[in-house]
Amino acid sequence: MSGIIIRDAVAQDIDVILTFIRALADYERLAHAVKADRDTLARYLFGPRPMAEVLIADHDGASVGFALFFHNFSTFEGRPGLYLEDLFVLPEARGLGAGKALLARLAGLAIERDCARLEWSVLDWNAPSIAFYRALGARPMDEWTVQRVDGDALVALARA
Repeated sequence: MSGIIIRDAVAQDIDVILTFIRALADYERLAHAVKADRDTLARYLFGPRPMAEVLIADHDGASVGFALFFHNFSTFEGRPGLYLEDLFVLPEARGLGAGKALLARLAGLAIERDCARLEWSVLDWNAPSIAFYRALGARPMDEWTVQRVDGDALVALARA
């Protein structure tokens, strides 16, 4: 991990964060789904009531990756957890240890904050990431299926 520095993002990182989000969406073949913009990110990441946090991985003075995460809560554990929404390292920076350094820092934050766990989702087809996560000790939660309500279905449910 030589030369990798993990730091908390600041409001001046909005453009870098947005660039990483768009690059991740391209990688995941979901570029069409990105609706985030500078103002929205600034409000929800650095506004009066931040909803998520971001870590930035820097290498030789350049930002090469990020991790966006937030707290969730386990009723069974009776303790908070950290949920990693996005982890991305620029293709040209892969192999430098930035991804592992970001996850290690998240694990450290989870421990510091008395969290019961750190968890995230990964696309089924993303074999390189799955192998990377397994090598770090992550295990699949095969018995769970992610459910989502959004768009018109979210509006309809809210009115039910």
